[in-house]
Amino acid sequence: MKPEHPSHGRDVPGGGDPDARGAPVGRRVLLGTLGLGALGLAAAPSLQRGLESLLAGAADRDPTGLTGLLPNGGGFRYYSVAASVPRKDARSYRLTVDGLVDRPATYTLAELKALPQTRLVRDVQCVTGWRVPGTPFEGVRLSRLLDAAGVRPTARAVRFTCFDGTYSESLTLDQARRADVLVALRMQDEDIGHGHGGPARLYVAPMYFYKSAKWLSGITVTDEVEPGYWELRGYDVDAWVGRSNGRDDAPTS
Repeated sequence: MKPEHPSHGRDVPGGGDPDARGAPVGRRVLLGTLGLGALGLAAAPSLQRGLESLLAGAADRDPTGLTGLLPNGGGFRYYSVAASVPRKDARSYRLTVDGLVDRPATYTLAELKALPQTRLVRDVQCVTGWRVPGTPFEGVRLSRLLDAAGVRPTARAVRFTCFDGTYSESLTLDQARRADVLVALRMQDEDIGHGHGGPARLYVAPMYFYKSAKWLSGITVTDEVEPGYWELRGYDVDAWVGRSNGRDDAPTS
């Protein structure tokens, strides 16, 4: 995946000479244009959801990752490092918590939903440059699952694995216990769909989005940080927005 960087050019109204003047617009044309604009605004949410669903489905069957370069009005890009990803639903999904814990556990989706939920609204910032402002995520604080498992004194980090069979991530134990780190079950006030990493994904609000692993299936407490998929390919292990990977983006929290 080659990094994408946003344009730094300055937009000029009309896309050309700021002093150029167009021909007068007739009343009927103006009213028609306004009507189409209103229709577009009314249809925008459903059209956007349809576009996101289409791109997510295409990305799921695209081992090249080129689908992630397609424009999307919602601002998200769909990346997968696996040729295909199996689908999980409420019946088949399981999340395991194990490693250096006294009480290993396996959660169904229903059991995760029954736990107290936390809602966060933050910007999403990808290390490749795109940003989606004010994105709501809702789910279980990771710290709650760690406390329930009984983390042992020798623990120093947490490793995350995914049911795509390929992706992995890690956090230090202190990072994992932050109040803005979730096992997210909802995104944009809807259950997380397959294309966005559902039924459950990791959400690490203050870090670049590659830390928020999609299709989360395993949480393993370890005695040291194990570099994840992208860290093994040169990305920073500590991925604070604006303070890592050579980028100076505004913080997300």
